[in-house]
Amino acid sequence: MHILLVASAFNSLTQRVHAELRDRGHLVAVELALPDRSLADAVRRHAPQLVLAPMLRTAIPREVWEAYPCFVVHPGPVGDRGPSSLDWAIQEGAERWGVTVLQAVEEMDAGDVWASVACPLPPLPKSDLYRNEIADAALAAVLLAVERFASGTHIPDRQDTARTRPYLDQSMRRIDWHADSTETVVRKLRAADSQPGVLDTLLGEDWYLHGGHPEDVLRGAPGELLATRAGAICRATTDGAVWIPELRRRRRPGQPATFRRPAVNALGDLLPPVPSLPALPEPGWCTWTDIRYREEGSVGFLSFSFPGGAMSTAQCRRLLDAYREACARPTSVLVLGGQRDFFCNGIHLGVIEAAEDPAAESWANINAIDDLVEAVLRTTDRLVVSALAGNAAAGGVMLALAADEVWCRSGCVLNPHYRLMGLHGSEYWTYTLPRRVGAAAAERLLGEALPMSAAGACGLGLVDRVFHCRPQDFRAEVGRLAARLVSLPGTRTRIAAKKAELERQESVEPLSAFRERELAEMHRVFHNPAAPFHELRRAFVRKEKATRTPPHLARATGGRTTAEPFRFGSAAAGRTTP
Repeated sequence: MHILLVASAFNSLTQRVHAELRDRGHLVAVELALPDRSLADAVRRHAPQLVLAPMLRTAIPREVWEAYPCFVVHPGPVGDRGPSSLDWAIQEGAERWGVTVLQAVEEMDAGDVWASVACPLPPLPKSDLYRNEIADAALAAVLLAVERFASGTHIPDRQDTARTRPYLDQSMRRIDWHADSTETVVRKLRAADSQPGVLDTLLGEDWYLHGGHPEDVLRGAPGELLATRAGAICRATTDGAVWIPELRRRRRPGQPATFRRPAVNALGDLLPPVPSLPALPEPGWCTWTDIRYREEGSVGFLSFSFPGGAMSTAQCRRLLDAYREACARPTSVLVLGGQRDFFCNGIHLGVIEAAEDPAAESWANINAIDDLVEAVLRTTDRLVVSALAGNAAAGGVMLALAADEVWCRSGCVLNPHYRLMGLHGSEYWTYTLPRRVGAAAAERLLGEALPMSAAGACGLGLVDRVFHCRPQDFRAEVGRLAARLVSLPGTRTRIAAKKAELERQESVEPLSAFRERELAEMHRVFHNPAAPFHELRRAFVRKEKATRTPPHLARATGGRTTAEPFRFGSAAAGRTTP
């Protein structure tokens, strides 16, 4: 089937739907809904059999939904309506939620229902839930709706009851530090997580707070800053404290858009003299940190979770230190990752953009992540497994490929390319990617710059194993399989062979040669003010709106179809009439 995805941005859910529909043989294209471009004209050019909106902040025009069947993915159960559905659910502490695929009509979220899938809503940040539980339910609902539509016989259900809730603005998100409990503060922060953040006054200035995690030991006067850890700040509540990893300065009139940064980095000289706590807390503490290590028998687990999946120079160096400490332990298998949500998206463009010298920070960041990847590649005394519970992109994919095995949860989306940011890329990709998939496939992946599902990556050889499990079960599944890997008779043989293979590679072409060639290309880009990277980076971190749909997305890709373009009034339109 020829399906056109209409979206406000090519976000994580749109990417996953794009990849999964292609996997199933559909011909898929994307059009971004842009304020100065006619969506109706774009849809007519594509002449799709179905228009699907995985993430759309604006209404589909009447002239589109009257001429084509249009399905909208709403992140809420049947009858829930409004632009802040998931935000309300999290802020109010809902434990169950759902996703509904409905037909576009004049009134927002009021169309007939083609599919609805329920899901749990654990107490976690919105962005994590959106890429995991919500995305799983959304994909299941989309596939069911597409299947029902393709049958030509399904009659969608009307919505009998509905509750439309208003946009959750800052007046309803506001934190009262002298009245709100830790639980309330955390819920408000989690409901605003990546966007829009919670507007607050801190140290005399207006900031948007991003991310929130409860602290179980530190206490102080409500609103007081108590400590820092790994770039985050800890702030006291009425009955405890919360960790806030990122801040975004409120935009001033006439000034460029602001962007999220590690909280300590954002505050700079404003930060008062508070204790800087160890990144690895005392055993048994339930406090927040971004890097953890644990052991189960002969398996070591080095997990990390950085906001947005990006790793700054400092984060790369701390993770490398933790990796070296983990390698000093008497284990035979080391699992890298395994937490929920992002694995890694490569270098930290936000920290680079905020740096006094972005070129110097870019260079430091790429070398720091290269050091980490090299350490993994040179580990010959144990097997290393990359466990991807969530998405990975660019250098994050290449970090995963440095391991002996790559395991993914089925909901992962991988973007193994760099060109959309105007970069050649490093992280030893010229060694690891062709080694995995062959030179021709590596060139195609980098050139197409399209997202891949975990199943698609596994079929290509980029991934070794896909876990079809719920997000909350991934850690246990990885632990079970890692323990089995330790007990396999061939594991000792594989470990012994690693040193010989590395020595053979060094005699043919040393790893340093791959790194030097890659970094020479990166250095030229970083230190050339006219290179597209600088403008692309600025637009990305400041969330500047696109001016057109990128050609590689507008081009239909995937399976072949010989079907005629859909004509309204066919059986597949259900009960809707022209």
